[in-house]
Amino acid sequence: MPCHIPGPSLQKLVLLVLLIWLGGGGSEVGDRIKGFWFSSASADGTLASAGDAAPDPAPGSSLALPPALALTGDLAAPLSFPWPQPPFLSSGELPSLELADIFPPRDLSALGFDPSRLRVLLATGDVIPARGTDRAIRGQKDDFRYPLRATKDLLANADLTVINLEAPLIKGCPLRSTSRFKFCGRPGFVAALQCAGVDIVTLENNHIDNYGRAAIAETIKHLEAANMAWVDRQVPAVREVRGLKFGFLAFNGVGEAIDRLTMVAQIKALRPQVDILTVAFHWGAEYVLLPQAAPGIAPDDPVKIAHLAVEAGADLIVGNHPHQVQAVEIYQGKLIAYSHGNFIFDQMWSYGTRVGVLGRYTFYDRILVQAEFLPMLIENYAQPVPLEGEEAEAVLDQMKTASYQLARKLAINQPVRSGLPEH
Repeated sequence: MPCHIPGPSLQKLVLLVLLIWLGGGGSEVGDRIKGFWFSSASADGTLASAGDAAPDPAPGSSLALPPALALTGDLAAPLSFPWPQPPFLSSGELPSLELADIFPPRDLSALGFDPSRLRVLLATGDVIPARGTDRAIRGQKDDFRYPLRATKDLLANADLTVINLEAPLIKGCPLRSTSRFKFCGRPGFVAALQCAGVDIVTLENNHIDNYGRAAIAETIKHLEAANMAWVDRQVPAVREVRGLKFGFLAFNGVGEAIDRLTMVAQIKALRPQVDILTVAFHWGAEYVLLPQAAPGIAPDDPVKIAHLAVEAGADLIVGNHPHQVQAVEIYQGKLIAYSHGNFIFDQMWSYGTRVGVLGRYTFYDRILVQAEFLPMLIENYAQPVPLEGEEAEAVLDQMKTASYQLARKLAINQPVRSGLPEH
């Protein structure tokens, strides 16, 4: 399946126009940009110095552009120039993230950040290309890109994108299973994930083994062939983004209890090897707004597990399984997102199960400085579509209310600049 990837020629053209604009045009352009040229060996359109024509720029410096000319996406390659830059914050100067900085999300433009030091991790809700979702794909003449058609750019524009794959991807996956709760998808879905820029796939949940260990092994084979990292309770993944190492672990607490000693040991073992450690959990009761155990099904209290993971060294907790967007919490300065709801699944039977959020987590060096949640609504049993306006605000308001309710319930002594709102 072809993915359109902008070529370097477009980047170079846009950057050249910018340089001409900055230079004021005419014969002054050559003087203004003396000592710089577009390197034919550079695929990202960055600039190279012509030797002694200009002094080397300070490490990490970048060109500050007017907002109207700011480049985004693939055109956002940093430009290095030898003129003074505004002072950038160090990690020690960053204000701590609070609930008031999430609803609404903190505005980063006023904080003087060096954009080259910002890295974005995006996490989705449950991804289950099975049952009604698989039938919808078949109805689209096996266009496996159909579920991701409306969101692929959001996923691809992050530095790293992580999903929870809750069904094995196997050849011969039947159109209809012998059980409503026995899930599988087909290998063609891997190419769609790859096209959307998915980097990390967690395999810890209560459906990945529905067709046995051989099906998991086949799924891993397909993921590795597409250069996607996979994660479970024993196998971590590490990906580097511009010199910063992101580590991932995953654990399942549905249909079994999480082995807390093993979990803590795994987190502590990975902690010194990475700069940012994200732990994904499959846990808790379904169809509720606040995290809680489900006796006999999901026996662990998600709050206790999350706190233990943070105490062991986790920087970010990404939760799923409840098929419902849930509260978030800040514990010891670390963010816990208990459930992102559904992302790709066939639960069209209620508005709440059709809704999910993409978690967009922005780090400045090793520090989480922004958490933004992008509401989605599943259409036609398969395709999440971004919500806008009042519908999106309603999802975020419900999430905000649940988060403050959880804060009250746990009696967390955390500063909230705007005060604890009454609901």
